[in-house]
Amino acid sequence: MLPFDIVFLILLGFLVGVVASMTGIGGGTFIVPVLSILYEFTSQESFGTSLAVIVFTSIASTYAYSRQKRIDYKVGAISTITTTPGAVLGAYMTDLIPSSLLGIIFSFFMIFVALRMLSDWHIPLPKIVKNPKLSHRRLVDSTGKVFEYEANILLAFVLAFFGGLSSGLLGIGGGALIVPILNIAAGLPMHVAVATSMFIMIFTSIAGVTTHLLLGNVRLEYSIYIAIGVVLGAQLGAKIAKKVSGKLLSTVFSMVLIIVSIRLLLKFV
Repeated sequence: MLPFDIVFLILLGFLVGVVASMTGIGGGTFIVPVLSILYEFTSQESFGTSLAVIVFTSIASTYAYSRQKRIDYKVGAISTITTTPGAVLGAYMTDLIPSSLLGIIFSFFMIFVALRMLSDWHIPLPKIVKNPKLSHRRLVDSTGKVFEYEANILLAFVLAFFGGLSSGLLGIGGGALIVPILNIAAGLPMHVAVATSMFIMIFTSIAGVTTHLLLGNVRLEYSIYIAIGVVLGAQLGAKIAKKVSGKLLSTVFSMVLIIVSIRLLLKFV
C-alpha cells in the first residue's frame, strides 16, 4: 500500500468518525462507496471491511456518549437481542446475492431512509408497551438536561432485527435503520437515539464482522488505517452533536445519505 493511500485512509476515517458519531450511523454509508469506487472492492469486500471499521467507530462513540450520559442502556440492551442474530444472517446472505445487486439495494435503501428522515410523514404505530415501568424513560445528561419520554420498547425489540440484518448485509453498522427505528418507532429523542444506536452497534458490528471474516470478506490492512482516524474523529463528532439541535442532526444525516447513495447508484447502474 502506498504512503498516500495510508494518509488518505486515516483522513477518511477521521471524517467518517466525526460525521458517524454525530448522526449515529456507524460510517458504513461513507466507507462502502469509497472502497467500492476508488479501490474497486467487490460489494462483499466493501461491506466486510466497512463493518470491521464500525466496530471501532461504535466503541469510540459509545465511550464519548457514555460520558455525556445520553445512552438509554435499557432500550439498547433489549434491542441488541434481535440485532445480533440479524447481523449474522445478513452477513451470510451477502454470499447468495450478486455484488452489483447488493450495491443497488444499498443505494436505494439509503435514499429511502434519508427521505424518511427529511420528511414530516407520520406513520401511526401501535402502543404495544403498556407497562409504565418499561415505557417511561427519564435521562439526565452530564450538563443537567432532562430527556423524558415514553419508549415503545417492544416495538424497538422487534424492528431492531431489521437494523441488524441491514448491518450484516450492507456493511453499514445498522445505524441508518436503527436511528429512525429508535427515534420514530420507539419514541426516543434524536440525541438519545443517536447515542443509543452507537451502543447497539458495538454488538451488532462484532457479530456481523465475525461472520464476514469467516467468509473472507474483510481486508484488514484497509480497515486498520481507517479505524485509526475513526477513533479520533468520533470523539470530536460526539462533542459537536451535543451542541446542535436534533432537527439539524436529522438534516445532516439525510443530506449526506442522499449525496453518497446517488454516487454509488451511478456506479452500479
